[in-house]
Amino acid sequence: MLLRNVVLGDVDAYIRMRCDPDMMRDLGGPLPREGMEETVRRDVRRVAEGTAWTKMIIPESAAPSAVAGTVTLRSHEAGDQRISEIGWMVLPAFQGQGYGKRAVRTLLEMAGEDGRWGLVHAFPATSNLPSNGICRSVGFTFVEEQNVEFAGRVLRTNHWIIDPLTDVT
Repeated sequence: MLLRNVVLGDVDAYIRMRCDPDMMRDLGGPLPREGMEETVRRDVRRVAEGTAWTKMIIPESAAPSAVAGTVTLRSHEAGDQRISEIGWMVLPAFQGQGYGKRAVRTLLEMAGEDGRWGLVHAFPATSNLPSNGICRSVGFTFVEEQNVEFAGRVLRTNHWIIDPLTDVT
């Protein structure tokens, strides 16, 4: 598996992930197709600025355009504090093959080596058993269930936290 930075040509992969009802079931439903180009431009800009890492998951021996999913690490305001948050999506054809877990572990290891992200939080939907399983398997500690806003929607999530310097397994 290879992780590469998001590029402007990844619009189709974003559409397949974010506009698909099955992919977005645990995230409140599909996002509209309109605006995906701007979402990709925003993510490419954040990567260039160094304020986020958005990585495309590329299967072994595949062309760099053959995307299996994404994994992202970014810092943002959450209430009265700034946190680092990781999130991921894996397309159905690649689910259950370990891509999500390997991508999350790899990005957390990179964060540990980089040292600037601090504690990393994850907020998978309570109903998303595979993503919660990834959190358990790579060393996250469960904090609590909580409501989180995503794309203007309130989701019931499990809050997980990990120190990428010491806790990645």
